[in-house]
Amino acid sequence: MLPPITEPLPELQRRHAHLYARVARVMPELEWQAHLPWIDAILRLKKQRNAVILAHNYQTPEIFHAVADITGDSLALAQQATRTDAEVIVLCGVHFMAETAKVLNPAKTVLIPDPGAGCSLAASITAADVRLLKQRYPGVPVVAYVNTSAEVKAEVDVCCTSANAVHVVESLGAERVIFLPDQYLGRYVAAQTKVKIILWNGACEVHERFTAAQLRGIRAEQGEVHILAHPECMPEVLAEADFVGSTAAMVTHLRKTQPKRVVMITECSMADNVSAEFPQMEFTRPCNLCPHMKKNTLPKIHDALLHMRHRVEIDPAVIERARRSLERMLAIGRREAA
Repeated sequence: MLPPITEPLPELQRRHAHLYARVARVMPELEWQAHLPWIDAILRLKKQRNAVILAHNYQTPEIFHAVADITGDSLALAQQATRTDAEVIVLCGVHFMAETAKVLNPAKTVLIPDPGAGCSLAASITAADVRLLKQRYPGVPVVAYVNTSAEVKAEVDVCCTSANAVHVVESLGAERVIFLPDQYLGRYVAAQTKVKIILWNGACEVHERFTAAQLRGIRAEQGEVHILAHPECMPEVLAEADFVGSTAAMVTHLRKTQPKRVVMITECSMADNVSAEFPQMEFTRPCNLCPHMKKNTLPKIHDALLHMRHRVEIDPAVIERARRSLERMLAIGRREAA
């Protein structure tokens, strides 16, 4: 697929120089020049369609910094999805995130650039599984990580993200809580609360690949380095980290602590995107790529906007029930902020 050429490259470079300034530390100029015609065309289409682009922290820099209007972790995207006046939402993330945007904005058109952008966590549990769990543990409230399908969200009491999971669990005032589907995030929550957590055996294929030995090797090779880990990692990995938190919490922590050398134990693009805000810090790898997040590309975003394709459609009855579990999560967040 060839990019739409609307103007000579030097003119595009001049007009969008402020965007390249955001990514210059992580993107060679030749790569930027290849992206630029797509970026320009997407920005034009957004205006024509009255569209807004939401991009998760794991999107590549040319999406995250150049065409996205709203960026953040899954909680931030869920919150912002309810506040946009745009008629069209393009969700650059994975399918469950696009479903969440549709559940919270049923009257709007929600597009996903690649409908095959899935999630190992979302695929690990079904609505039928949740119904069986509720039969096995009658009366025990169910908390679902947002990394789940709309059908699963429709079966649970409340949703959570990695940023607010502990608050959500404790807000229920129950002695026991079913937490699904991420077993490692669930174990992390269990370590932070007295509530007994009943786990599901799901895991993120990106975060599960990190090992404690890997982190010890980083310290041995690099000396003084600040390691930040996502709570979807295994407990022994979290034990080796200097800080554990959601992607948004990682950014807040870096603003406060200002370490010189940083390793982010999460998806690869996170470090690329964050380093633009902290040019004084040295970001080193390792990292793991999410094959689903990387299915979103500039040509696919352009195609989605041009043809208004890959619309997210959900049964209205599912939307109504799933929205309740999401709105309860958002309400808990508003109470915490008050």
